[in-house]
Amino acid sequence: MSMILGIDTSNYTTSVALLDTNTMAVQQQKMLLPVKSGEKGIRQSDAVFHHTAQLPVVIEKLMQGDVSIDGIGVSFAPRLVDGSYMPCFTVGDGFAKSLGAVLDIKPERTSHQVGHILAGLYSCGKLDLLNDNKPFLAFHASGGTTDLLLCRPNDDDTVVDVQEIACSLDLKAGQAVDRAGVMLGLDFPCGKELEALALKSRRSFKIKPVIKDGSCCLSGLENMCRKMFDDNESYEDIALFCIEYLCRTFESMIASAFDKYGKMPLLCVGGVMSDSIIRDRISGKLGAFFAKPELSCDNAVGTAVYCALKRGMIH
Repeated sequence: MSMILGIDTSNYTTSVALLDTNTMAVQQQKMLLPVKSGEKGIRQSDAVFHHTAQLPVVIEKLMQGDVSIDGIGVSFAPRLVDGSYMPCFTVGDGFAKSLGAVLDIKPERTSHQVGHILAGLYSCGKLDLLNDNKPFLAFHASGGTTDLLLCRPNDDDTVVDVQEIACSLDLKAGQAVDRAGVMLGLDFPCGKELEALALKSRRSFKIKPVIKDGSCCLSGLENMCRKMFDDNESYEDIALFCIEYLCRTFESMIASAFDKYGKMPLLCVGGVMSDSIIRDRISGKLGAFFAKPELSCDNAVGTAVYCALKRGMIH
C-alpha cells in the first residue's frame, strides 16, 4: 500500500488528504477558517494564524491508526505564474517541508489551481485526459479566480501546463456571490445559503453578460444585486439573479473559447462550480464535467494526486 499525504492551506480552508495509490481511495479532513459575521473575507495575517492552529487538528483526525506516508504533495502558491503568492500557503508548505525532512521524503510542490484541476479530474474519473496528449479546458471559479484555462498534459515538473485564456477583469465570481450573500445577511462564505435561497425563486430574468474578448466583467453584478435589494425585491429573487448572471457569463466565456480553440473536454472546478444550478445548466448545455461538490471546493486531494503522478505511482 502506498499512501500519499496531500496538504492545502488556501484562503478559507485548511485541508489534508490521504490517497491510497493502489485502490485510488481517498480520505480527507477539512476545516473552514472562521470569518466574523458580516465580514466579506479575512486578512492574510489572520488566515495564517488560523491555519497554524487548525492544521494539527485536521492532521490528527486524518492520521488514525497505523499509517505510513510514502509521499507528500502540497500547494505553495495560488497559481503557477510569476508573482503568484499568498501568505496562507506558507503554512502548509512549511509543514510539508518539515514533515518531509523528518521522514526523508521530498515534498512535491504545486499550485492551488493545479490541485483543483487534478482533484476535479480524479473526482470525474477523467485522469486519463492526462495521457491523451490533447488539450482540455478547465474553468476555475472561486473567491479568488474566475479563470478559463487551456490545459495541456506534459511529463515535466508541472504534470499539466495551464494557460489562462479568459478571466474576470474585475470582481471574481466567488466575491460576487459572497458580497450578495453578506448583503442578504448570510454567513460567509455564502455559496450554499445563496443557492438554497435561489432554489426557492420562480423568477426568470433577461441577462446580458459583459464580455470583452472572451473575458468577463462582474462588478456590475454587485451593483445590480444592490439595486434589487434597495428596491425591496425578495431575497430569493436576488439570489437567483446573482447565480443566473454567473451562469450566463460562464456560458458566454466558454462559447467564446470553443469558437477560438475548438470544442474540447471541459472541466469545471472551484467553490462557485459546486452550485447545483450552475452545474445543471452548464453540464446540460455544454456537456461539461463537474467535480463532486466536496472535491470542487478547496481540498487537498489534488495535491496528493499531483505527488502520485509526479512519482509515477498512478498512470
